[in-house]
Amino acid sequence: MDLPTRPHDALAQPTRAQLFTVLSELRRPASTDELAERLTLHPNGVRVHLDRLREAGLVTRERPRQARGRPRDMWMVAPDARPGGDPPSAYADLGRWLARAIAPGKSRLRAVEAAGREIGRDLAPQGGGLSAEERMQATLVSLGFQPEREVDPAGTLNYKLCNCPYRDVVRENQPVVCTLHRGMTRGLLDSISPQTRLVGFVPRDPDAAGCLIELRGALADEAVAQASAAGESDKS
Repeated sequence: MDLPTRPHDALAQPTRAQLFTVLSELRRPASTDELAERLTLHPNGVRVHLDRLREAGLVTRERPRQARGRPRDMWMVAPDARPGGDPPSAYADLGRWLARAIAPGKSRLRAVEAAGREIGRDLAPQGGGLSAEERMQATLVSLGFQPEREVDPAGTLNYKLCNCPYRDVVRENQPVVCTLHRGMTRGLLDSISPQTRLVGFVPRDPDAAGCLIELRGALADEAVAQASAAGESDKS
């Protein structure tokens, strides 16, 4: 995702910009120690920068419970992060992907979706201790879609995408861009949860956003079970 900056932005500081970029590329939570090792910096200094990013609404911090020892801070890009104060925009990445998708003689939408599916498989994060549904959510967040998760007890999981990071290119050729994105979504599912079916993909106006991804199968079952368990916990 792009990282536009202004002098007063948290991302105007180079180390914070690097940390945000690393978290965006990982597409999963990472500990303070892992991030410090990647940037070859001391964890204490990295923690200060991460706290500044959290105050700016760009990252979130969780402290998973552990059987022993002090809980570790785990960081990831915030679902509604707006680097530079603007909704995320990924047109630079998209330009490369479209160049890969629309090769000479293969401009039809079927070829575009097939290329998108391959890209989606490459984008899927590995491991990180997350469930399959959490990995899907984290990937959509890191790509700048600002997803809202909606669970239907009947067995459907919907992601409402509150930002279109590809909006600048969508305005030029929405059928191609949205077809590429649908293929990317299928590719993510291939890697994250092959037992999940994409049953609906509803594009919207790129400036208003609100595109819908509708899923059934393993991810939806996981989300329904989590929602049910949370409901029972609230009653107790």
